[in-house]
Amino acid sequence: MSSQIVLSDTGLESGRNEESAALEEDVRLRNDIRLLGRILGDTVRDQEGADVFDLVERIRQTSIQFHRGDDKAARGELERILDSMSISQTLRIVRAFSYFSHLANIAEDQNNIRRMRQSSKAAETPRPGTLARTLLHARTAGISTANLRKFFDSALVSPVLTAHPTEVRRKSTIDREMEIAAVLDQRERVQFTPEEIAASDEQLRRAVLTLWQTNLLRRTRLTVLDEVANGLSFYDYTFLHEVPRLHCRLEDRLNEGGAQGELASFLKMGSWIGGDRDGNPFVTAEVMRGTLKMQASRVIRFYLDELHVLGSELSLAAHLADVSKDLRALAEKSPDKSPHRSGEPYRLAVSGIFARLTATAARLEVETTRPAVGEAAPYASVGEFKADLEILSRSLLGNNSRVIARGRLRHLRRAVDCFGFHLARLDIRQNSAVHERTVAELIDAAMPGKSYLAMNEEARIALLANELHNTRPLTSAFVKYSEETIGELAVFRAAAEAHARYGEEAIPQCIISMCKGISDMLEVAVLLKEVGLVDPSGRSAINIVPLFETIEDLQASSHIMDRILSMHDYRKLVDSHGSVQEVMLGYSDSNKDGGYVTSGWELYKAEIGLVEVFERHHVRLRLFHGRGGSVGRGGGPSYDAIIAQPGGAVNGQIRITEQGEINFNKYANADVGRDNLEVLAAATLEASLLHPRQSAPRPEYLKAMDQLSDYAFKAYRGLVYETDGFTDYFWASTVITEIATLNIGSRPASRKKTRAIEDLRAIPWVFSWAQCRLMLPGWYGFGSAVEAWLKENPDSGMAFLKELYQEWPFFRTLLSNMDMVLAKSSIAIASRYAELVPDVALRDRIFERIRREWQGSIDRLLEITGQTRLLESNPSLERSIRHRFPYMDPLNHVQVELLKEHRAQNPDEQVLRGVQITINGISAGLRNSG
Repeated sequence: MSSQIVLSDTGLESGRNEESAALEEDVRLRNDIRLLGRILGDTVRDQEGADVFDLVERIRQTSIQFHRGDDKAARGELERILDSMSISQTLRIVRAFSYFSHLANIAEDQNNIRRMRQSSKAAETPRPGTLARTLLHARTAGISTANLRKFFDSALVSPVLTAHPTEVRRKSTIDREMEIAAVLDQRERVQFTPEEIAASDEQLRRAVLTLWQTNLLRRTRLTVLDEVANGLSFYDYTFLHEVPRLHCRLEDRLNEGGAQGELASFLKMGSWIGGDRDGNPFVTAEVMRGTLKMQASRVIRFYLDELHVLGSELSLAAHLADVSKDLRALAEKSPDKSPHRSGEPYRLAVSGIFARLTATAARLEVETTRPAVGEAAPYASVGEFKADLEILSRSLLGNNSRVIARGRLRHLRRAVDCFGFHLARLDIRQNSAVHERTVAELIDAAMPGKSYLAMNEEARIALLANELHNTRPLTSAFVKYSEETIGELAVFRAAAEAHARYGEEAIPQCIISMCKGISDMLEVAVLLKEVGLVDPSGRSAINIVPLFETIEDLQASSHIMDRILSMHDYRKLVDSHGSVQEVMLGYSDSNKDGGYVTSGWELYKAEIGLVEVFERHHVRLRLFHGRGGSVGRGGGPSYDAIIAQPGGAVNGQIRITEQGEINFNKYANADVGRDNLEVLAAATLEASLLHPRQSAPRPEYLKAMDQLSDYAFKAYRGLVYETDGFTDYFWASTVITEIATLNIGSRPASRKKTRAIEDLRAIPWVFSWAQCRLMLPGWYGFGSAVEAWLKENPDSGMAFLKELYQEWPFFRTLLSNMDMVLAKSSIAIASRYAELVPDVALRDRIFERIRREWQGSIDRLLEITGQTRLLESNPSLERSIRHRFPYMDPLNHVQVELLKEHRAQNPDEQVLRGVQITINGISAGLRNSG
């Protein structure tokens, strides 16, 4: 059998006649997939032998038959093949199918880049989701360039990278995948000679072979600083270059009318990696210091590299180009005494800047690779560094060298403005319960007999408010505190050190997980006062950010914020930050708590309530959306999600978490990364300026959604929290136990050492349901909710729900995301996982209930949207999902068999290894599984 067949066509040949027209645009995608599949097939045959090669192809063909119609004969044949394999054969098979998923992803990403480029070249009207399109809409709406500039003066768009563990790949495999992507990109853009094509083919074969001979999974668990290093790689791939470029392109668009003003930097990167302590005991003060040092090292080295190249570019001679007085003074202060540069003032100035930055690196204990030409004083702040670069720019602009100023220097200046010496704004986060215990210990030691934990909420508020303007410290060197309290105080002290060392933007926020009341926020204010980040006079150097996560907390959020903004002492802290208060909304835990429909609705209502409260208090609301990659954790297209926010909720500023494998999918490739950053900026601008407050939903829409949410909540809670044996069913029918064995993150999977759903973190909850292809957190309860609503509202009926879908972005986005999730699900595959439940009666009872809800949700979704099949309105995504199923399905079947062996205590370590590799492959096939 020819290796050109195996893994080469992704099943695209099937049904070619009926969909040839739709697939015509994907010819090059098919060619890329065939190329990579052929190389992988050759690699499998060469490395593992023809028998493994033939076995892979038999499984693939049988899987296609099984998937087409839940063919029982094909299912039986597939099970027979899988049952007959040895453990050693099984490992080889799952590696082949897993790698194909990764290679197919690369080809799809390159195809998306190709489409973006073609769209940009061909379209007369800019495509949706671009700043060009949004600016066109703004100008059509009569918004002047001056007002657009004013908008960006106070705007903030901040993607916040987190280390939430859903990326199952190693950096080693990611690097090889990026090499393959780069080769495909080069083949697309460059006209190769035959010799160059041969060399390119060999490079691909070398990369695929290296992948095959590299461990897919980590042998050891990541440390927090490992996670920091992985996160920093995206700055090299995308952020350090593309964030400045995005600003410069937008600035040029705003200057098209003849103005030449500079645009305020509004896109600022954030991070939780190394600062998120919620449930992660490994994030300590020392780790946080190491994180900040690593970030500073990455950005300062980037600046030094850019300055080195800039110095070689700015060879302008003094007798050929005039220079400003300030530039001449800067050149004279340079320690560079080389006679070769005596007549080149710009080079001398750059040498001096380089020397000062090198000295700054030494002050910050950052190692550099290239020595300066001489000694110089370090910069006291990033502002001084920016001022020197400004002198270079003004001199060029003022002496007829504008085109030179618009080159590398312009991008460097913008990078310094966006990244400072800190690179990313690091948030610190901790659970409110930890803050409560820490403050209790401090107060009880300082005020014997108070017993803080025994106080009610009102008494706590009064005591904490009084403590805010008390100049006396709570801590004492003569008191021996618990290890937890010592650790928490150390983190806050490290934050204060970071402000002094890197500037206030290094750590601008303190997030309070599971915030349930006013005292939770005041406790953090008191702890910040202990280390000097809050002054008794009422100034705060850090934002105190409540995170409302559960359904109950979301419902209480408006009341909590209304009251605390009414408190004089707290309001002074807010006013010291320009009267801006950030509020974080938790998508993950609210979903696990109340289900997809109710979570989405309660988040939306919370935003409406918060907008009203903040307007009443004349405080600017900045929402921080804790979205994950999967729909079950708030994921979905970012543009649609931002546009669907209620009127007034965006208001020019937004922060959004970017997590796990989504970081790689969005930001590992510079072209894709630039597009995703632009989507965030364009959506923020559009939602703020082009969606007026009067676009709020009609009362009957709100009432209908309230009813649907109530019904969905009852259905979801009835299954997950009120059905006897459901916890046992979940633990038996999913890979939740085995996920914990993967070395994909530094944080434990559960908050407590229990099997309770309440204590499980949202990520493994969603990840587990994705692996068994049920995707339950992304849809369960919807079908029941619609059925109940139709019975309760027979007069308005289905026509009203169709109107909701057509007219209301929130409802349309809710269903659109559900459409994608249900398309990725497979009840046939899920039925195999149900067989892992040993209690037959429990298995049948719960799975049949899930099956009915799954079918009902699909039926009602199609009816409301007017589709005849899932993803009918998104054909490219539909094809993508459908074509990868024949390669995912075998991984699911093998995973089930390996789970049986593992749970039967098979001592062969290859069994668990096989389970882990299938988790990797299925995750790659789904792309947003966590």
